[in-house]
Amino acid sequence: MRDPENIRKVEELAVDLMGFIFWSKSSRYVSDKPSYLPTRQKRVGVFVDADIKEVTEKAKEYALDLIQLHGKETPDYIQRLRSLCPQRGDRATAIIKALNIADAEDLAQTAQYEGIVDYFLFDTKSKLVGGNGTQFDWSVLQAYQGDTPFILSGGIGPDDAEKVKNFQHPMCAGIDLNSRFETAPALKDIQLLNHFIGRL
Repeated sequence: MRDPENIRKVEELAVDLMGFIFWSKSSRYVSDKPSYLPTRQKRVGVFVDADIKEVTEKAKEYALDLIQLHGKETPDYIQRLRSLCPQRGDRATAIIKALNIADAEDLAQTAQYEGIVDYFLFDTKSKLVGGNGTQFDWSVLQAYQGDTPFILSGGIGPDDAEKVKNFQHPMCAGIDLNSRFETAPALKDIQLLNHFIGRL
């Protein structure tokens, strides 16, 4: 998200989190702070192999509730980041680690982050870094037996409501809706989102 009016309209929908991408190579990059930020949803900042100082500065500036790491960040990096992140009241900033998944073997990479991150985000394995609008085979996630809850991502679109409803996993904490609900990068189609959420 980055357009103030679009943020206001999405804020009226039944969503829990709203994301802001701070990776300059993304078509959804937030170069300037929007004049309006959501107050009803938690704010997520998305970073790709960013300098820890940059992440902590954005976390403070945007009052981020969660930080989503979409690069090759190591467990050591995440532990250092966590120790430096600003707290909001008595709540620490939560960490989401995005992992690229194609088959069950890719789930092995979760082990090194168990107990270090608050959520995983399982995205489609691709040469691109997120936002590519394609899906992986969700059935491979039945092999995931970790203790960290996850967000299901990767090309979920307007026609996937039944598929989402039929997906069952005890650690699934939510779904990520992005590129397939846009009229342009970082500009969400309110009607599409509202209809999809209603079907769920």
